[in-house]
Amino acid sequence: MLIRTASKKLSLLAIACGALALTGCVTVPDAIKGSSPSPVTQLSSVQNAPNLFTGAEARFGGTVVNVANEQGRTVLEIAAVPLDSGARPILGEPSRGRLLATVNGFLEPVDFKGQLVTVVGPITGLKAGRIGMTPYRFVTMNVTGFKRWHLVQQVVMPPAPMGPWGWRGGPWGPGWGAGYGWYNPGPAQVQTIVTE
Repeated sequence: MLIRTASKKLSLLAIACGALALTGCVTVPDAIKGSSPSPVTQLSSVQNAPNLFTGAEARFGGTVVNVANEQGRTVLEIAAVPLDSGARPILGEPSRGRLLATVNGFLEPVDFKGQLVTVVGPITGLKAGRIGMTPYRFVTMNVTGFKRWHLVQQVVMPPAPMGPWGWRGGPWGPGWGAGYGWYNPGPAQVQTIVTE
């Protein structure tokens, strides 16, 4: 009986810790919180009506396509994708357009080109340019905060087997009745995630 009670407490503790870890992942890092409670995040809206958004705070993110070092500043050309609730670029999403984000100071191109970033700051308008030989109107902004993200791989285990008595449970407590052999959850998978 003592083992069963201790095992139930450990299970509840693991569930509580897992829920706490998940809620901690959805906060926006301080560097890219900005000052607006709801910054502009739709790049296409800005491209279609730039005068409505000039001066508004925006938060965009994606892959840095090009880095241009100028006198006293660096311009990041970013292929923007949607952001998740933690302001991280969502992997696998197609580009929603490009923007030119101006950062005060020098950024090493090797550290940023091809990397995932999120930037926040006021929109300054549109700038005519080219992507290859194609004319393009880039959204421009002055960056007040930015975050460079990292890609890591993690192993995701398949769900635990379910028995007729519930989650890995049996008449003798958790774990005892789980080895029935009638449920094969499959192999573990490797996922790539965006992290700080």
